[in-house]
Amino acid sequence: MAPSAEILHTGKLPLELLQRLLADYTGTDERLVAGPRVGEDVAVVDMGDRYMVIKTDPITFVTDEIGWYAVHVNANDIATSGATPRWMLAAILLPEATTTPAMVEAIFAQLHGACADLGIILVGGHTEVTYGLNRPIVVGVMVGEVAREQLLTTAGARVGDRVLLVKGVPIEATAIIAHEKADDLRRRGYDAAFIERAQGFLRDPGISVVGPAQVAARHAGTHAMHDPTEGGLATGLHELALAAGAGLRLDADRVPILPEGQRLCDEYGLDPLGAIASGALIVAVDPTTSEALIEAYRRSAVPCADIGELVPASEGITMVCGTTRCPLPRFDSDEITRIF
Repeated sequence: MAPSAEILHTGKLPLELLQRLLADYTGTDERLVAGPRVGEDVAVVDMGDRYMVIKTDPITFVTDEIGWYAVHVNANDIATSGATPRWMLAAILLPEATTTPAMVEAIFAQLHGACADLGIILVGGHTEVTYGLNRPIVVGVMVGEVAREQLLTTAGARVGDRVLLVKGVPIEATAIIAHEKADDLRRRGYDAAFIERAQGFLRDPGISVVGPAQVAARHAGTHAMHDPTEGGLATGLHELALAAGAGLRLDADRVPILPEGQRLCDEYGLDPLGAIASGALIVAVDPTTSEALIEAYRRSAVPCADIGELVPASEGITMVCGTTRCPLPRFDSDEITRIF
């Protein structure tokens, strides 16, 4: 390797690099309705009377309940396209020195339980003990379907749309830190009740957005949805704007940051806007109907906040804090990678 070669950091590829790779090395055909592009998390294939929606995502940060995570993270992206998740395949890669039959069975049970909760069928995949791993990794492939007229894509967001955030951030980062750093948190003086509550963010408020996405999909003014994952809310907003060919203004003071997440991010010097945020849902909605959608969430007892607006691309991707406006940071390497 040449001495000047750039070493990429842990996490997502830089968006510009990914954009070039997708342009140079992917193809299309007449049945591919939505293909590979930055900001789009699913592929969509025309099946005649309906669209097939396909998603793949790995679980690499966590080990506890990894099978449960894999189902929900992949189902989320299917749901944000307006589709219903139906079938899943899972590639399970296991560490060579520590894998036991009990570990494998636990992962299968987690996959089965999460699929059963969402009405998904586990239809196949691959399982092996893999050289060089020190922890299990699960790569999910989720397949769903949607009526042709009900498909939503990230690129469907429009200039002028209000940007809503459902639930809050950073849900997944809070659960991961509390699970993986529990001993360190005890040494730092955190009590058992706080740690247990933060660990419970996996299910409450939960990393699933299937239900909230279905609420938005039924709303006539919804133009696009996106669930922020690695790189947090800030990176998710960049992806939304890039897919739509628009700019974006985030009103940072309106972002609902959950107290436990804020406290843990402060403890480790992390920016909560850049920490893995599964469990939150970004919705781009027509400004004339945004309040009606917020009210629909209120009726369902689901928190929802208006946090910004899609603006012309010439205005860039920015955030406003008080009276100060500055570029919205992007986190190609998720903030929690700094503490693992």
